[in-house]
Amino acid sequence: MNRFSIRPATESDIPVLLSLIKQLAEYEKLSHAVVATENDLRRSLFGPRPVAEALIGESGGQPVAFAVFFHNFSTFLARPGLYLEDLFVVPSCRGGGFGKLMLAYLAKIAIERNCGRFEWSVLDWNESAINFYKKLGAVPMDDWTVFRLEGDALKKLAGE
Repeated sequence: MNRFSIRPATESDIPVLLSLIKQLAEYEKLSHAVVATENDLRRSLFGPRPVAEALIGESGGQPVAFAVFFHNFSTFLARPGLYLEDLFVVPSCRGGGFGKLMLAYLAKIAIERNCGRFEWSVLDWNESAINFYKKLGAVPMDDWTVFRLEGDALKKLAGE
């Protein structure tokens, strides 16, 4: 196995990030939903008010994984949480422990930043990921349902 390293993404990584995001969307059968551009990523990750952070995982000097995360907040704990929006390892590198290393790196960030929780979502059909997360000690939040407003419904609620 090639040496694996993890580092914060830089603005010069934007083309790589977008490529990995598109690969993730293809894996999740959601390619049609990707409308992100390099400019969108630049503004959201490196603009005046970044709303998320990204990590790049490299093996043999090549980017083979990424994670995008941001902080949320628990009113019950009165502490921040770390929310993992996306984690992806290219198919040819799966099974080498890279996903676990990425999650461990994120867990360390959560601890360093005094986060009370580290959370993420997984598609119901992704049994391999679900089993992997359970082996790490993660537990599904069976009592909670995620709701989403987007597009016209979001604009309608906002009164636009």
